[in-house]
Amino acid sequence: MSKCESCIIKEFNSLKSLSRDELMRVSACKTGKFYKKGQVIFEEGETLNGVYCVRDGVCKLTKLSENGKDQVVKLVVKGDLLGKRSLVSDQKTNLSAVALNDMEMCFIPKSEIMDDLSKNPKFTMDVLKEMANDLRESDVSLVNMAQKSVKKRMAEILMYVHDNFGTDDEGYLSIVLSREDYASIVGTATESAIRILSQFKKEGFIATTGKRIKIEDYNGLKWIE
Repeated sequence: MSKCESCIIKEFNSLKSLSRDELMRVSACKTGKFYKKGQVIFEEGETLNGVYCVRDGVCKLTKLSENGKDQVVKLVVKGDLLGKRSLVSDQKTNLSAVALNDMEMCFIPKSEIMDDLSKNPKFTMDVLKEMANDLRESDVSLVNMAQKSVKKRMAEILMYVHDNFGTDDEGYLSIVLSREDYASIVGTATESAIRILSQFKKEGFIATTGKRIKIEDYNGLKWIE
């Protein structure tokens, strides 16, 4: 596990605003954590006593709905910080986090970060900016749910996964999501998600092998309404 002051990952989140001495202190108290694909990182209702810095891998944040199904709220990637709200409130987490592939993370205790929040205004501002951006993304997601068709939302999530996570050596999306996950992200029933993906395949927009998806016509997906 590398030292925080020399870790390139910090450049992708608010930790970049900490001084070298602050990073050295954080580095001395952090704990390296590894999670296998499908492993729960934390569950809704838990008290998070710190933040997770994602060094490698991808996880999904989910919210349990009233009908007992998990709604995927966000995909979290390398460089992101999990648990920022635990720094500024004592509320229990309202989301669960599950690894979508093997992950490497650093856990930084809340007690170590709180001192930096009170003494380093730039760090505090960057944490607040990240939280504000999370809220903005939530607003955009709500508008999309209300105004865009399910087919449009499905096309957009396929392009989002392609743009943000890339493809493997065979051209398939590197992040393999279940059909249930796709349905949850776009806000529809699993049967509807399966039907839409089958239609996309028939129309030549994508190709599939099991759960794996390859985008064959990226520009075509852009024009789906």
